[in-house]
Amino acid sequence: ELWPRVRPGQAGPFAFSGQVNITVRCRQDTDAAVLHSSGLRSRGAAVVRGPLPEPGAALEVAGLRQEEAEEVAVLELRGRLRAGRRYVLQLGFQGRLEEGVDGLFLTRYTDQGRSSMLIASQLEPTYARRVYPCFDEPAMKATFNIRIVHDPSYVALSNMPAIDVSEMKDENGSLWTVTTFNTSLKMSTYLTAFVICDFDYVTRTERGNKIRIWARKEAVKNGYVDYALNITGPVLSFLEDLLNVSYPLPKTDLVALPDFGAGGMENWGLMTFQESSLMYLPSDKLTSRKAMIAIIVSHELGHQACGKKFYTFICLWFGNLVTMNWWNDLWLNEGLASYFEYLGATFVEPKLSLDKIFYDHVVQPVLREDNEIGVRSLSESEDKIKGSFSLMSLFDSITYNKGASITWMLSGFLTEKLFIRALTSYLKEFSFSNANQDDLWTHIQMVVDAQDEVQLPASVKQIMDSWTCQNGFPVLTLNLTTGTISQEQFLNKKNENSTDSYNNTWIIPISWMRNGSSQPLMWLDKSSKVFPEIQASESEYDWILLNVNLSGYYRVNYDKLNLKRLARVLESDPKAIPAVSRFQLIDDVFALTQFGYIQIETALELTKYLAREDELFIWNVVLLNLVPENLEGTLKNYEVYPLLKKYLLKRMLPIYHYYAGFIHQNVDALEDDYFAQVYLEKLFATACWLGLQDCLNLSSELYAKWMDNPEYK
Repeated sequence: ELWPRVRPGQAGPFAFSGQVNITVRCRQDTDAAVLHSSGLRSRGAAVVRGPLPEPGAALEVAGLRQEEAEEVAVLELRGRLRAGRRYVLQLGFQGRLEEGVDGLFLTRYTDQGRSSMLIASQLEPTYARRVYPCFDEPAMKATFNIRIVHDPSYVALSNMPAIDVSEMKDENGSLWTVTTFNTSLKMSTYLTAFVICDFDYVTRTERGNKIRIWARKEAVKNGYVDYALNITGPVLSFLEDLLNVSYPLPKTDLVALPDFGAGGMENWGLMTFQESSLMYLPSDKLTSRKAMIAIIVSHELGHQACGKKFYTFICLWFGNLVTMNWWNDLWLNEGLASYFEYLGATFVEPKLSLDKIFYDHVVQPVLREDNEIGVRSLSESEDKIKGSFSLMSLFDSITYNKGASITWMLSGFLTEKLFIRALTSYLKEFSFSNANQDDLWTHIQMVVDAQDEVQLPASVKQIMDSWTCQNGFPVLTLNLTTGTISQEQFLNKKNENSTDSYNNTWIIPISWMRNGSSQPLMWLDKSSKVFPEIQASESEYDWILLNVNLSGYYRVNYDKLNLKRLARVLESDPKAIPAVSRFQLIDDVFALTQFGYIQIETALELTKYLAREDELFIWNVVLLNLVPENLEGTLKNYEVYPLLKKYLLKRMLPIYHYYAGFIHQNVDALEDDYFAQVYLEKLFATACWLGLQDCLNLSSELYAKWMDNPEYK
């Protein structure tokens, strides 16, 4: 039972109280019970009933000791709990209700011109212990019977549907509403959730699942959550069909919170979001806004089966249905969900380019972070996490983006068909339970062993542990003359602390093409290996491209001969190289330059073709490397500075004029162009910075229109 003592208009301070009845099975004889509890005070006498089912049996509690440093409460008993027997621990508690974004928190907001308050929860990773005494570990799953006492003007929401709403009076005779919820599915404590609010909702039913989107009344009235409602059901159905695992809950509530620290949280049956992650204003007409909402919703829904909106959906499977044993394997929740969120987003928004968005938003950003000596590996030992990291630090780009990138690579060399088959097997075996990454490797290995089409050079565990248990990633160096490919960890050669003591090697899948034709997958399973099939001929038109479409999580360093041939191809026929690979070539050569592998002159050879480049996401990575934020201060006083500006402007003119034409004549035609909405601002800002007069005139014209009419977009 949870009872926040909050009335509308109350000034504070705020408090909550409650009681837990926890049924436990004793594993070994003991005269103490230890639960997680942080910042809570006991309320009333603690009771231990049992052993069950003996009627009236109980153990006397000698004392209840709070150990705040360890975030535990210790029940000291005068008798002993016996191994194999069941008991019920009864504890009353009370705590302070703060205005924040963790634990049980209060938020003030304005709706239809009126000040209002709501109460919500965010319990991941270890904040459940701040709300109620419990066994706050992801592997200690249980079912929950939840009852919330609240002001009658509010509605209470939790993981399961309400089965009873009644009234009660407190010791002062004041009236309160009691909302009782159905018994939950077996789940971890961090997934329990509570929202007490004065919101409206929109609803629809999909495959028997009642879906409701809750938000401020004004937002619901204006249709701001209609888009989220329209995609939630299709995304859930898509994931059910893809994974062949049904969504197990009878209802799905999505709540848009005015103030929330995370983009979204996958609480089973009661997902919570920042308002901006769930609301789409009909006047926006922006594909980029839709894409962001679809991605976050898809992620959180993925948790529901597994486990922010598409992301949040994915978590319904990866994270909720099957949960990692402990936080050191958090990537099994978040990395898998981050991979599937893009599949879901492009399902509901088919005009989005899955591979381009994935590489632009996921792979490229994490490659820029995962190259320092001190960066952790994707999966660490539990002891190392407890000794060296805070749990919150694990919710980072390594977990989300590297986890998704490794998953993308895994799906690529397995084929999506085998990968999904293995995931289905994994989800079904560990439903309502916990798993570690070795359990996932086992199920993938079972699927691989049952067929002959895909052959691997080592076991799935050996291959994947080389990517998840080692920090960083490799750079492959190709010698086109000898056909030799070597690997080393990608580290900053300009950094004195980057020593040769890092001898990590990976088992690397190498997709490749020759002269525009795709070739069979190769594997590099040692530090260096000769591949006769990639040796160069004397023809200057014979070129090799490795890691086609960035299918692997690594960078490629080509020798001068192959780089020269690639540069010639780009200048004569850029479309001969796939767009994602052009993106990759640009990003790789500048990263190699920055880290001391090649000279800047070599990298610039691959930019000569840019006047023929019409992909905005490629131009974004060009500008990211050639026009960094500190460029003005770094190069302004150097002779090369005006030459760089002249060089870049000459190559930018075609793509600038192409999009400027839309701005002048038919800007609505860009409504469905995701990258135009995301990157045109940067492109045009750069053109103006380079002194292009047409851009300066256009900017002045648009600014004048906006001054005359602030609604102008």
